[in-house]
Amino acid sequence: MTRAPGRVAVFDVGKTNAKLVVFDTTSGRELVSHRMTNRVVSDGPYPHYDTDALWAFLIASLKAVAGTPGFDAISVTTHGAAAALLDANGELALPVLDYEHDYSQDIRSDYDRIRPAFTETFSPRLAMGLNLGAQLHYQKTAFPDAFARVRTIVTYAQYWSGRLSGQFTTEVTSLGCHTDLWDPALGRFSALVDTLDLSGLLAPVHSAFVALGPLLVPLAREIGLDANRNIPVHCGIHDSNASLLPHLIGGEVPFSVVSTGTWVVSFGVGGDLARLDPARDTLANIDAYGRAVPSARFMGGREYEVLTSGLEAVQAESIGEALIQTVIARGVMLLPSVVPGCGPFPAMTAAWVSAGGASDAERHVAICLYLALMTQESLALLNAGGPILVEGPFAKNGLYLSALSAFSDRDVLALEGSTGTSLGAALLAGGTVPSTRGDAAPVKQLGTRQAIEAYRRLWLERIAAY
Repeated sequence: MTRAPGRVAVFDVGKTNAKLVVFDTTSGRELVSHRMTNRVVSDGPYPHYDTDALWAFLIASLKAVAGTPGFDAISVTTHGAAAALLDANGELALPVLDYEHDYSQDIRSDYDRIRPAFTETFSPRLAMGLNLGAQLHYQKTAFPDAFARVRTIVTYAQYWSGRLSGQFTTEVTSLGCHTDLWDPALGRFSALVDTLDLSGLLAPVHSAFVALGPLLVPLAREIGLDANRNIPVHCGIHDSNASLLPHLIGGEVPFSVVSTGTWVVSFGVGGDLARLDPARDTLANIDAYGRAVPSARFMGGREYEVLTSGLEAVQAESIGEALIQTVIARGVMLLPSVVPGCGPFPAMTAAWVSAGGASDAERHVAICLYLALMTQESLALLNAGGPILVEGPFAKNGLYLSALSAFSDRDVLALEGSTGTSLGAALLAGGTVPSTRGDAAPVKQLGTRQAIEAYRRLWLERIAAY
């Protein structure tokens, strides 16, 4: 990487929230952050992201930080499973589709007949529009007149970097995240691109690290910058791979990274691609350097939000050892899956077991144990060893961390502070970051080995008998 600018403004668009963060690249420290809710608009041809509101937020936030703390470069990271379809004028020919929109059975069946085999793409068949190829097939099939106006298709992060720089591209981590559009072994588009007749529409592929060009002069003026400063806009990266990037810089293989947010995405660096099971939401992600990494996912953040809604607020310090042991001894547990259609048990529907009369605090404990068990099942499918590094909101959940360490019998390190997505995107502009593990020590494992293993075995037995 080239010599880093001092400060990088990162536009980080998650499924639930978006933010503009300014990072100091020499220390990896977040200097300032602005946030907004990323809402889905229900009108129009289908549910879609409010790109006008996101753009207004981005420009307003860049204005707010232009003077203090200031920035020398811009980078972008977004959630996957999204693309922008542009017309001849560079405007949206169709809105950016929400990946949680489902399609009619006939369109799904048609897509199933044409999508490539898992052995080509390492991309499992996922629900709704979680395969970007399925989105493009739907848009082309259901809206042929609008699709006929499409001249360029760009992956989602690159839509924003393109609007900032004027250079529209696609990018390998965004193409390699369960899209069905990428062949990791050959490092090129999959056969689906020709099947859908998209080869002339998909924008050229660039590395996430590439500076596409300077911030457009009219935008620089609108933001309040000197138009002669030439602020580089970097291509951008898929959010889960942004989380992984800081750990790849100087990290000793093998290790696993569990990136938590709306999705819990686990990476098994040094794991085994041959062990991946497309029926259990495992896949190969493509890292920022273009390498395939065994990965697994489930919608853990969304599940935690759903499960804890309506429960009496439980303070972490109030969850004592006696309460945890009561839950384990009684076998109070939650079976998967709260969000069906994804994760290691996609065909199951969540059910409580032995929870009659359980207090809100006991249910909260069981929820944390459930999330740890789901994470462990995902990691086991990757066959990766070494420590488990947890970043994002779950890094602050002590019960989840100690349960994950106990269920996996591996060291678990909590990486608190700024989420790895924004930091990883900032590193695209260059620079170094102190060891992501810092002074973090492995968390203490939960309970006794015998009790923990008995609880996990009972959970798996109940799943098998479900």
